[in-house]
Formats: sequence, structure tokens, C-alpha cells
Amino acid sequence: MTAMNFDSIRSYRDHEVHDTIKKLVVDPIFLKVVAYLFPDKPLQEIVNMLLSVTTVREFQEKFSFEIVNRFLAISQSEVTLLGKENLQKGVPYLYISNHRDIVLDASILSWALFKMGMGDTTEVAIGDNLLIYDSITDFVKLNRSFVVRRNTSVRETLLASQELSAYIRNCIHDRNISVWLAQREGRAKNSDDRTQESLLKMLNMSGESTVLDNLASLSICPLSISYEYDPCDFLKAQEFQQKRDNPDYKKTPQDDLLNMMTGIQGKKGRIAYHFGTAIGESIKALEGKTLAKGEQLKAIAELIDTQIHRNYEIYPINKLAYDRLLHSSRFEKECTAEEKATFDAYLQQQLAKITLPNKDEAFLTTKLLEMYANPLINQLAAEKGK
Repeated sequence: MTAMNFDSIRSYRDHEVHDTIKKLVVDPIFLKVVAYLFPDKPLQEIVNMLLSVTTVREFQEKFSFEIVNRFLAISQSEVTLLGKENLQKGVPYLYISNHRDIVLDASILSWALFKMGMGDTTEVAIGDNLLIYDSITDFVKLNRSFVVRRNTSVRETLLASQELSAYIRNCIHDRNISVWLAQREGRAKNSDDRTQESLLKMLNMSGESTVLDNLASLSICPLSISYEYDPCDFLKAQEFQQKRDNPDYKKTPQDDLLNMMTGIQGKKGRIAYHFGTAIGESIKALEGKTLAKGEQLKAIAELIDTQIHRNYEIYPINKLAYDRLLHSSRFEKECTAEEKATFDAYLQQQLAKITLPNKDEAFLTTKLLEMYANPLINQLAAEKGK
């Protein structure tokens, strides 16, 4: 494949840090966010600290990870990190995970890898639909984010996919840096997490061998992200009804911004990041089977999904939603009366936040239940080997 410079999508490098920060510290939107996140510190003190930063790593350590700490404090969240034994320090991985929160999924991952002493943080894929302001673009690119182009023409989509594929391979093979990708475009609004085969097709584009060799060489490591509570659940349920009632409904940039802020500020309770085992050898093992290219991609997607599903953390809300959705009593004895009362109160609280003029409470309740039941449904299926 022709060499690319990736300037149109890549994250910022160390030599670009200082000039980018100089722009950020005079941006009113950025300063407003900083003042909100750091009410206990003089704004000028933070600005002076940022202006002294000269590398991406320093920017993350001194500023970005402190923001993650504050995000977690604001949302009353605690994070558990599982599966560290599956990772080798210094080895770049392509982390493919389910996607729950627009901002925090990847932010917590880099923070977690730093806390675990795993060396460098990851490059992170971010859709250009979220880059609403220049300050957001600069901030995420300082945090090793690269841009995924959305809503392009057929020809542009092909070229963008080729560039994206080459960039990811360049990160892992040439720059020795890990990459995070969501397993599908956008979040699975109902938490039925499935890896899109189109994602794997994109990753294969930059390889020069077979599909199996190309994907095995990327050190794909499935990652399961579990949130006890999803603060955006009511917005997702609302969107389901809006799309049901109007098939042409599309979110606006303001909707994306609302989802970002709600996800950051809202209560998440317990959070778990469970690192699976890299699937390179399992992909190579498929070579002995006579599979068409499409079947190979499907088999690889299933390898990823099986680990993601098995490694979910299951909370009482998942068990209660399962029983309520499926009219079951399977987990009734595993949950206390207090947990049941908390669950019922939470559902009513989230439903009350939805202000649609034609609010369909039965439909919306079902959608909320699906969001919390599906991880458990998928985990049970994965454990049975289905």
C-alpha cells in the first residue's frame, strides 16, 4: 500500500503539543470546562501548568488523568481492573471493546493502563461527528485520538477506510503503540454488543497477506467494559422511540454534546474493565478450516464477542432487568429486597427524565430493561458455548 502521512486524521505529536496548548488556553469553551472541573484551583495556575507541558505523555499525566479522576468523583464511580495478567508490558495491542460511554470508555482505558504500569497509553478512534468545536478536536488529539470520518460518499468511505486501516497498522507495527477501537460504529444502544464484520474488513485492508494473517498480526485483545448504571440510558431509550415514530430521525450535534455531558456527569456506580486474552493464535487456528472470507470474518467476530460477553461484570440491576424483561424468577433469590426497591426507583427516575410529548412508557420501559438485561443474556449464552 502506498505510504501515507496520515496528517488529516492522526493524533498530535510531541513537537505540536506546546503550540496546541497555547491555542487551548485562550479558548473560552475550554477554559469554561477547566473552571468547572477544577473549582478548587485558580484558573491561571492551571493555564501556567499547561503552558509548561512539552510532551503528550506529560499532558496526559499532569492534566488528562486528573480529569478522569474528577469525572469519576463527579459521577460517584469506582473502577475495577481485571485481566492484567493477560497483558505483556511493552507489547502493543489492538483493544477492541464494547462501547458504553462516548467520552469515558477510552479515557478510562488510557488512565487504567497508566495505573497498571503498562507503559504507553493507547491511540483512540473518535468519530468526526463528535468534534463539534475546535477545542474538542485539539484536546482529543493531544490525548492520542485519531479521527474516523463519518457520513462520507461511497468513494470517500473506501479511501477513508484504507487510510484508517493503514494508520492502525502503522501504530502497532511501526510505532509500537496500542490502539483502542469500539467493536462497532457508535454505541450499541440496547447493550447487545456485537463486533461488526465491516470493522474487520477495514482492518484487513492494509494487510499484504491473507485475511487470517493480516488480522492475527494486529494482536487483537478483546476488552469488556461494564457500567453498573448508564447515565445515558434514558437518552438512548428516548432515541429508540424517536426512531420508531420517525424513521428519518437523526441526532443533532447538540444531542451528541448532551450525551457526552450526561455520560460524564451522571452516576455510573461500579465500573469494570476486563482485559481478555489476545486472539492471534485463535485466528491462526482457523487456517485449518475451509472457510470463505466472509465466514472467516464472522468466526473472528465471534472470537472477540465470546470473550467480551464472558468477561462482563454482572450487577444486581442486570439480574433484576433479566427477570423483569423475560418474566423470569431465575435470579430472584440472588437479589435483596433493598436491591429490588432500588431498581424500581431507578427505572421510574430515568423514565421521568424523558419528556417526549407522546411518551410511550411501556415501550420505553422495555428498552431500559433490554439495556441492562442484554449483557447477562449474552454472558449466559457465551458460557453455554452458543
